[in-house]
Amino acid sequence: MGMGVDENALISTLGKSQKEHRKLFRKASKSFFVEDEERAFEKCHDHFVRHLKLEFSRFNTAVVMWAMHPWERDARLVKKALKKGEEAYNLIVEVSCTRSAEDLLGARKAYHSLFDQSMEEDIASHVHGPQRKLLVGLVSAYRYEGNKVKDDSAKSDAKILAEAVASSGEEAVEKDEVVRILTTRSKLHLQHLYKHFNEIKGSDLLGGVSKSSLLNEALICLLKPALYFSKILDASLNKDADKTTKKWLTRVFVTRADHSDEMNEIKEEYNNLYGETLAQRIQEKIKGNYRDFLLTLLSKSD
Repeated sequence: MGMGVDENALISTLGKSQKEHRKLFRKASKSFFVEDEERAFEKCHDHFVRHLKLEFSRFNTAVVMWAMHPWERDARLVKKALKKGEEAYNLIVEVSCTRSAEDLLGARKAYHSLFDQSMEEDIASHVHGPQRKLLVGLVSAYRYEGNKVKDDSAKSDAKILAEAVASSGEEAVEKDEVVRILTTRSKLHLQHLYKHFNEIKGSDLLGGVSKSSLLNEALICLLKPALYFSKILDASLNKDADKTTKKWLTRVFVTRADHSDEMNEIKEEYNNLYGETLAQRIQEKIKGNYRDFLLTLLSKSD
């Protein structure tokens, strides 16, 4: 099945159809309906019902999320991640590492208003183990966004990170100095650190950390957000994507569409990675009002 529903075609076809026509449709659509011979009727496969509910909801969800203030949207995303548990903590990393300092501060303010507690204290009470320190530090950040970097400091930080990764691997996230670097340094500083790390080690920092770890998620979001979002989008558009993964598509579009420079970088990166434009991919894989809405959001950055 594709992703999305052509609502206009569905309304036109089914709305005008006669009872016998719909019966013939059910009998001919054996992947959607199964004959109950004992009771003499054609019943929907459960997976078909679930699929339709999901696809109709995607357009509605996208519109609601787009209408929200960006601060509220991000606050609700973090809350949802905490409710889902460890499997969704990467979403907290995404929000904290790909937003501007002002937008992240705004999300924390919205969290106060919506949930009567701070984002930091909610994370601290739900997350346990070494991940807690990193996540609390990331959402608490208010990074410098100027264009000045002390290169000797970036080089020193690169050496610290290189030693931590070499000695501890994924457990480097437990080290205070690693958390300090990732949660307080400007993104431009981290770009300089990245260059120095690769020179020191002779290998890519992003290739030296397990791709499934929160440390890797933080690094790629901070260093290469366009690459991160491109991979998220491609996974969500895969025909074998599960329900959760499909939802990533809406999230990326509604949170990045207002940021033209970022969206253009994502579109360029996606084209470089997969050999087709993001717009072409949406046209191929998505149907109906949901497709049209996504393409409208995409065109904002043209």
